[in-house]
Amino acid sequence: MLNIKTPTLVLDLGICRQNIRQMNVKANESKAFFRPHFKTHQSAAIGEWFREEGISAITVSSVSMAEYFANHSWKDITIAFPVNLLELDKINELASRIQINLLIESEETANFLSKKLLASCGFFIKIDTGYHRTGIDSGDIVLIDKVLKSANPAKLHFKGFLTHSGNSYHAKNKAELQQISQHTTNELLKLKKKYQAKFPNLILSVGDTPTCSQLQIPEGIDEIRPGNFVFYDVMQFALGSCLLENIAVALVCPVVAIHTNRSEAVIYGGAIHLSKEHASLLPYPGPIFGLAVSWDGNKWDTGNLLGFVKALSQEHGIIKITKTDCRLKPGDLVAILPVHSCLTGQLMRKYYTLDGEVIETLNS
Repeated sequence: MLNIKTPTLVLDLGICRQNIRQMNVKANESKAFFRPHFKTHQSAAIGEWFREEGISAITVSSVSMAEYFANHSWKDITIAFPVNLLELDKINELASRIQINLLIESEETANFLSKKLLASCGFFIKIDTGYHRTGIDSGDIVLIDKVLKSANPAKLHFKGFLTHSGNSYHAKNKAELQQISQHTTNELLKLKKKYQAKFPNLILSVGDTPTCSQLQIPEGIDEIRPGNFVFYDVMQFALGSCLLENIAVALVCPVVAIHTNRSEAVIYGGAIHLSKEHASLLPYPGPIFGLAVSWDGNKWDTGNLLGFVKALSQEHGIIKITKTDCRLKPGDLVAILPVHSCLTGQLMRKYYTLDGEVIETLNS
C-alpha cells in the first residue's frame, strides 16, 4: 500500500500497458509505422513496456530527451522539434552513435547543418497544415525546394514530410476532427505526389492523440507519432479520445480544509503539481483544472466522481464538491485526474505504481 502524505503522482500500470497495446494494434492494422512520442512519460522504464510490444523507434521533443533515451539503448530517434543550432555539439555526439532524425523548416538551418554536421542525420521537413505553430506552409513549394536544395545529402538524408495537427485539440466534435485529419492528409499526399519520383521512400508522418485515438489512420499515411495516449487525461476525455477509465495517472492529494458553506475542499496540490492547464467539460461551469475522484488507499475510482478542481494557486487546489453525499474531511486523500498528463508528469518527475514501485524519469 502507498503511504501518501504529500501530492503523489500514481500510475496504474495495467491501464498504461493496455493503452500502449491498443495504439500499437491500431497502427499495425493500418500498416502505419508506429513511432510513439515519449515526451508524455519521459521514462526509460515505461519505454521498456513499448519495447515489449515490438516498438523499435521513438519520437522525443528535445536533444536532452534524445540523449536520455539513447543512453537507454534506443537507436532510432526523431527529435520532433525544430533544430536548435546551439546544441550542435550534442547533436553531433548523438549522430555518431545512433540514427537521429531532425526537423528542418528553413534554408538557413539546412545550410548550417550541411556544413557543421560531423555524421549523417535523417531529416524531415516540418509542414504546417493548419495548426500555425511552426513549419513550412504546405503550399509553399518554393521554400520546400530551397530546403531540399540546401541539404547536403552526404550529411542530411531526406526522410519525408512531418506535421502535427495540434488544431485537433480545438475540434468541437468528431466531424470537425475528421475534417482536420482529412485536410492534413490531403495536403501531405499532394507533397508526396510531387516529390515521390525523386524520393521514392519518403515518409508522411503525423502524430496527434485525438485523431490517432478517435479515427482510422488515413490511407497514405506512413507513420504515426501520438504521445499523450500512454496516460490520456481529462482534456482527452473532454475531446472524446478516451473514457475516464482509460486515464492511467492520478495525482493523489491530501485534503487540508473543508468549506461546507461553499461546498469546497482545499487540497495540498496546486499549479506546481498539476500546471494551470484547463479544459471545458459539460456540465461544469467555466474552466476546470482536474476531476476529483475517490481514493481508497489502494486505487482511485473513476466511478465515484466527487467534483472538479475549480481553481489552483501555487500549492492550493480548490475542489468544487458536486457529489451530495461526499464527506471529505481534513486528513483524507483524494485523487485528481489531471487535465494535461504531459505537464503533470513533467512537474512531478516520478511515478508511483499502485504497488508502491517508484518509476524514475528523465527529470528525477
